Amino acid sequence: MRRVLSLYTGFFVQSLKARLAYRADFLSELFASLLATAAGILFVVLLFHRIPDLGGWRREEVLFLYGLSLVPYGIFNIFSINLYEFADRYIIEGRFDRLLLRPMPTLAQLLMERSRLTALQEVAVGLGVALWAGARLGLAWSAVDLLWLGVVAVSGAVILLAVFSILASLSFFFEDRIGVNAPVWNLIQFGRFPLPIFGPWLGAVLSWVIPFGFVTFYPATHFLGRSAFRTLCYATPLVAAAFALLGLAVWTLGVRGYRSTGS
Repeated sequence: MRRVLSLYTGFFVQSLKARLAYRADFLSELFASLLATAAGILFVVLLFHRIPDLGGWRREEVLFLYGLSLVPYGIFNIFSINLYEFADRYIIEGRFDRLLLRPMPTLAQLLMERSRLTALQEVAVGLGVALWAGARLGLAWSAVDLLWLGVVAVSGAVILLAVFSILASLSFFFEDRIGVNAPVWNLIQFGRFPLPIFGPWLGAVLSWVIPFGFVTFYPATHFLGRSAFRTLCYATPLVAAAFALLGLAVWTLGVRGYRSTGS
């Protein structure tokens, strides 16, 4: 196990070195990423300039949800770049064969072969917004709250990685350069807001089909004192574990059916 962890760490470090070799490019990407993050937060602020509350949710509560959502999202973004480009870069161009030649799990190689270091700003900004909104709401952070914050960050990132690993796995069966990532990606935004405002159908989809509601909304109700969601709130680690196993199963099935490019 120590050797495997050492190999994975080495993979990740080499990826970071390659990325930081072009500093101007890295800084421009970081600036663009910060602007995108700021634009999302500004949208929430401007929204509440026009309305007093959002379906019974106050501005500070929605900002807390939005900020907290950026933490698992940022962790996910560090490792997810190859999942977006998997169909084009690895299946159609035949680069997946290279992963099969190494004595390491292919999914782990895929996640660590390239990284997006600029996503760390999303984690930092998200924590800052959540702490500010929490202070306005009068939240007192206990040791249990801090522990749960860690659970939320890890579980949410695992859910996102599992969902997009499943989507990437479809490329083993249906070769398409674009894939189905884009429409599902847009659903992440809905998980950053209180699910009850979207109605029962979309809420059910974001809870049980594509569980983006468990990335932020349900676990965040622990901090906001919304007892109506308590059962689903503390089911978050179980949902993350279940979708991680599902993602690994679908990925393994896809790898077994892979036939290379024939070139």
